[in-house]
Amino acid sequence: MTLIRSLTRLFTGLLLIFSSINPVQAQRSQHMFALGKTDFLLDGKPFQLISGEMHPARIPRAYWQHRIRMAKAMGCNTIAAYVFWNYHESKPGVFDFKTDNHDIVEFIRLVQQEGMWVLLRPGPYVCAEWDFGGLPPYLLKTADLKVRCLDPTYMAAAERYIKKLATLVKPLQVSNGGPILMVQVENEYGSYANDRDYMQRIHQLWLDNGIKTPFYTADGPAVPNLTAGSLPGVAVGLDPGASQADFDRSGRVNPGVPVFSSETYPGWLTHWGEKWARPDTAGLLKEVRFLLDTKKSFNLYVIHGGTNFGFTAGANGFKPTEYQADVTSYDYDAPINEQGQPTPKYHALRQLIGQHVGTLPAIPDPIPAMDVPAITLRPFATIWDNLPKPITVAQPKPMEMFDQNSGFILYRTKIVGYSPGTLTITEPHDYALVYLDGKYIGPVYRDGGKWSIDLPKTANNEPVLDILVEGMGRINFAQYMIDRKGITDRVSLGSMTLMNWQVFPLPFERSYISQLKPGQPNTDQPGQFFTGQFSLDTVADTYFDLSGYKKGVVYVNGHNLGRYWEIGPQKRLYCPATWLKKGANEIVVFDLHQTMAAPISGSRTLE
Repeated sequence: MTLIRSLTRLFTGLLLIFSSINPVQAQRSQHMFALGKTDFLLDGKPFQLISGEMHPARIPRAYWQHRIRMAKAMGCNTIAAYVFWNYHESKPGVFDFKTDNHDIVEFIRLVQQEGMWVLLRPGPYVCAEWDFGGLPPYLLKTADLKVRCLDPTYMAAAERYIKKLATLVKPLQVSNGGPILMVQVENEYGSYANDRDYMQRIHQLWLDNGIKTPFYTADGPAVPNLTAGSLPGVAVGLDPGASQADFDRSGRVNPGVPVFSSETYPGWLTHWGEKWARPDTAGLLKEVRFLLDTKKSFNLYVIHGGTNFGFTAGANGFKPTEYQADVTSYDYDAPINEQGQPTPKYHALRQLIGQHVGTLPAIPDPIPAMDVPAITLRPFATIWDNLPKPITVAQPKPMEMFDQNSGFILYRTKIVGYSPGTLTITEPHDYALVYLDGKYIGPVYRDGGKWSIDLPKTANNEPVLDILVEGMGRINFAQYMIDRKGITDRVSLGSMTLMNWQVFPLPFERSYISQLKPGQPNTDQPGQFFTGQFSLDTVADTYFDLSGYKKGVVYVNGHNLGRYWEIGPQKRLYCPATWLKKGANEIVVFDLHQTMAAPISGSRTLE
């Protein structure tokens, strides 16, 4: 009997120990992921990645799990995620991987809780239609900076970032029981440059800092891109891999490693002034059917886009005088729309993928959305009554030289020896408003290279010139990424360079908006803040309609929803329920042109 009691106590103790182990933890160290000659191998067997990409920085944290479950219900077994360096290190050496949407470790853990894998895309450069392609603007304070190469300034910062991020994700590698199967080295490098030493250095930095998972590169499927961007012994991602010819070509350039479609595009990006991108679903289904039938791995870029909240949207520019800023919404015409709802494209892909993988989980319940009745706004303050202490400079400098990452910046000078003529701003990055003695003269927009405006006669022999510049997002792709904001060189009147300026940095941070001093509106001097209060009995997602305004930014309860512009196509800005409150709420609009208040309402959809 004594032996039986002892064995019973031992068995009970073991049960208690095992019952206390988290199911996810219990699966740790049970899997191995490796690169075969042609296949990815999970536990020694060929494994097809069916991945959907989403970016935690673009999704309200409260909705991370919902979006992951939406991807799983569409048939995905993997989530690909970019990490935006500048989102986590806004100042040199000051990192945030904990607060709100910055907690990338928690996002990865949520993926694992849903029984899915992770493709980690940490950069340092990512593109992603994100400001500066994810590189931190503080780098641009160095006048002769070169990026994505072995430039000492750039590499010192990149090494600091990689070391920090590696410390966080090292325990989450598949070899340590985590969900991270692969890590990407840089991004589409073959579309930018051909420095293989740089690519090898980035790869080695991850290895040196404890990242031992397999790696992959991602490049366009053309031979020059693949030759410059791939690495020996590293899997090859194709952006996109749409045909057997794409895969065969890659195998010839970098043989002996698996090839997959690292970016298969269900949708596409949209710039201000364009129509919404709406790629054909039939073509997408044909491409995905090919990948499924041939058992090729792929990643849908993006399965869910989310939102470029605040000043995070990037831009394109493929020649010196071209500038195309991205809209705030990153809906991307993705299968899961900006608000998290499944689209017809989602259901078509779910049906197709389900035919190959079998029964899929039920689609999660939708996140509630609501209409908000018209909110009455009133003029509240002006930018002119809320200027910071000026900085004196001989000639204008871009905002990065004043440790400013984004927002607006005002340049002011008294024109000695004034005579009416043509004012030229070289170069305005990106949208400048010109005032003379407080009277609005007109705008100067960067795109197209027409950077001049005529100044009129005035009774004042030494009038005050104000130039208010909005930075609309740094170029995030190709050759013109060194894209400082504000006035980047000089201002001239005729042939005379204007000197002796006062500079007023205006990053429009939350603290600035919350402490605005009321002012008297002036219809001759646009640059007005409008405010309104509204009460809610319940909260849900909504889209605030800015069609009554011209160009600016919107804050709801202190949260920056992003930019709007009357040229469209976007007229409504997404506001998640987590930024609203039962009871009293406040909305603040800063408009560059509007001088009269207009009402704002909330709608359930983007359009």
